[in-house]
Amino acid sequence: MTPPKPTGSAPFVALAIAGSDSGGGAGIAADLKAFARCGVHGTCAVTAVTAQNTLAVDAVAPVAPGIVLAQVRAVTRDMVVGAIKVGMLAGAAVAEAVAEALRELDDDVPVVVDPVLVSSSGAALLDAAGQRVLIEQIIPRATVLTPNLLEARTLVGASSDGPELLQALLASGAGAVVLTGGHGLGHATPTAAGAAAQVVDLFATAQRPQEVIEITGSRHSDAADHGSGCTHSAVLAARLARGDGPLAAARAARALTGLAVANGHAELGAGAGPVDVLDVKHLDR
Repeated sequence: MTPPKPTGSAPFVALAIAGSDSGGGAGIAADLKAFARCGVHGTCAVTAVTAQNTLAVDAVAPVAPGIVLAQVRAVTRDMVVGAIKVGMLAGAAVAEAVAEALRELDDDVPVVVDPVLVSSSGAALLDAAGQRVLIEQIIPRATVLTPNLLEARTLVGASSDGPELLQALLASGAGAVVLTGGHGLGHATPTAAGAAAQVVDLFATAQRPQEVIEITGSRHSDAADHGSGCTHSAVLAARLARGDGPLAAARAARALTGLAVANGHAELGAGAGPVDVLDVKHLDR
C-alpha cells in the first residue's frame, strides 16, 4: 500500500483524530510532536477536551460529533493526507462520527487505530457502547491496530496472551496488528551479563496471521512514559504517510518511542512524566 504523495514541494501530511491533554503529555499534543519528529506536517481533529495532569484525568468533555466530522472533512478536502491516526474516541456518538469520517476516505489512505480505553493514570476513557462502535466500525478499517496487552484483552474479551491474542485481534478485521509490549510482553534477555530488559512488540498481518514477528526495544522502567502509546501510534502513522510499509513503520515506532521514554521528563509533575520525542533536553537554548 502506497499512500498518495504530496505534489511539488508540499510536505507529507498526517491527521490525528484524538483528545487533548491539558498537561501536554498525551493525545493530540503527543501526536503532533511525533509527526514533527518524523518530518510530517501534523493536522488534527479533536474528539474531546480533557482536564488532566501527570496524576489524573479530572474531567472529560467530548466534542460535538458534528464538529469532529467537520474537522476531518476540512482537512481532507484541502490537503493530501498520507495517513490517519485514531486515538481517544470519548464515547459512542463521537466514535460514530469518526467511523463516518473514515468511510468517506479513499480506501488506500492508511489508518492507524490506537484503542485508547483507559488513561495511564487509570481513568476510563471509552464506555461499552463506544467500544462496540470501535470494534464493529473502526477497527475493520484499520491498516494497523496498536493495542497494549490490557487493551487487547478488553477488545477480544479474553485473558489470552502472545500469539493467541494476536490472532484474535486480527480476526477483528484489521490489516495488521502491533501488540505493544509496554504492559507485560517485555522480558529480560539473559544472553549477556547485565543484559537490559526489553520491550517486545508482536506484529502480524491478516495476510499471514501465523507469521508472528517480534520487534524488540530497550525497556526504560524508571523513565517517564506518559504519552508513550500515543507517540508510538503517531510515529507509526507518520512513517506510513512517508511511504513505509506496516512492518517498517512498526519498527521505527518502537525505536523512536523507546528514545522518547528514555528522554522523558520524570521531573515534570508529581505523577508519570511525559515522554519527549523531540529530545528538548539537548536542543540549543
